[in-house]
Amino acid sequence: MNQINLFIELTRLKKPIGFMLLFWPCAWGLTLAYDFSTSIYNYFFYLTLFFLGSVLMRSAGCIVNDILDREFDAKVFRTRNRPIASGKISTKLAGIYALILCFLALLVLLNFNYFTIILALGSMPLAFSYPLMKRFTYWPQLFLGITFNYGLILGWTAIKGNIDFVPILFYLGAIFWTLGYDTIYGYQDIKDDEIIGLKSTSIKFKGNPKKFLFICYSCLYILFLIGGYHVDFHYSYYIMSIIPFTHLFIYQMKIFDNNNPETCLAAFKSNNALGLIIFLNIFIVKII
Repeated sequence: MNQINLFIELTRLKKPIGFMLLFWPCAWGLTLAYDFSTSIYNYFFYLTLFFLGSVLMRSAGCIVNDILDREFDAKVFRTRNRPIASGKISTKLAGIYALILCFLALLVLLNFNYFTIILALGSMPLAFSYPLMKRFTYWPQLFLGITFNYGLILGWTAIKGNIDFVPILFYLGAIFWTLGYDTIYGYQDIKDDEIIGLKSTSIKFKGNPKKFLFICYSCLYILFLIGGYHVDFHYSYYIMSIIPFTHLFIYQMKIFDNNNPETCLAAFKSNNALGLIIFLNIFIVKII
């Protein structure tokens, strides 16, 4: 039982915010591409596959992250009790867990078309190298955005079998979304990160973080509006877009205080609700 609890802690399964933030872009891309005049069964089948894949790959990513960051995690107050950093799980056993999770994710991936499989496999080196970026650049959140939102492209290609201008617009917008919310998340550890020499956008823009967030979220909003125009969405899409606008520019900005870790975590977690709101917006206009 203790090993099961350690595995759950290692993979952050009790913290669904991580795999949900990975899942929502997949759901957006799938919904954008799907023809709802056909069988709805296939839509929910693929949606389930993307959810399972998000849980498995995020869990594997957490393990790889903890293996690579074990020395840094031991020096950071929030992460020092993680299973690998604290020595509760060996790196060898953790590596075995990661391989098993990747194998299960591969079984999920094999249900998609060849083009989607190739694109997904091609993204793996970048996905698993992300934890190293904080050692070399102040923009690790950009690399996270590129990898974490890649599912939006895969969601589109799973249905269309090709890449179009539309998913790229939404993908770019989603990257700015991740740039914003992960910058917020980074302020929880900023003091420890500065001491041990790690880099992040949280550190780079600590002088005026809300200005940076405003730029990121503005780019997200504008790109999603342009994307909706190119899909020829019903006007209700733009009306309903007021809801995520309110969430981003009023709610998140109001509760976020970069000097208060609790508000940082609350603002970060609220992005799960934002992901759902955007999903419902796209889903509703697609079935109208």
